[in-house]
Amino acid sequence: MNNTHIGNGMRWKKIIVSGMCLLASLCSHASDLSEKLQSSDYVLLMRHTRAPGVGDPSNYTLDDCKTQRNLSAEGRQHAAAIGDWLRRQGIKAAEVHSSAWCRCKDTAELLKFDSFKVEASLASFFDDMRKAKDTTQALERFISEKVKTKGAKALILVTHHVNIYEFMGENIASGDLVLAKVNASGKMVSYKLIPRPTDG
Repeated sequence: MNNTHIGNGMRWKKIIVSGMCLLASLCSHASDLSEKLQSSDYVLLMRHTRAPGVGDPSNYTLDDCKTQRNLSAEGRQHAAAIGDWLRRQGIKAAEVHSSAWCRCKDTAELLKFDSFKVEASLASFFDDMRKAKDTTQALERFISEKVKTKGAKALILVTHHVNIYEFMGENIASGDLVLAKVNASGKMVSYKLIPRPTDG
């Protein structure tokens, strides 16, 4: 075998090894989210996907979605895509909780995990910002209890901009995710912002 064949063989071997290393790195990165969410130290907060406008129309009611600001067609597509993306990260089972607002409930449903439950501490206080502190403290208590009982399931909380801002101190866009590390009291210790996933 001449040196050209040997050189070509070594070159292909390097390419294959490099590809395997890259794949392993990607797989490791992809599983990091699911591994963290299996523990009792992490929770995933999500702002509902796109619902054009600000706040809700006057005289809206939580019992009637037609009176509220709702997800656009794009927002519905994004919610379904985020659910698919989460499963590709290795999140097969999740305990999903949502604000009572229809845009949050629709987002939670479109993630397509087994089911979701409405949680009062995820309710928007946009209409009365004086409720911010009490609502956030209630959320921390809720998280503290849930991380103890969820087992290996991911804990996913679908809520509003104001709630997430009060909890973590940063503005996030519709459909963005926040991987929050929490302490035993449910208070945030640190976080990683995950911009709204759009593809694999």
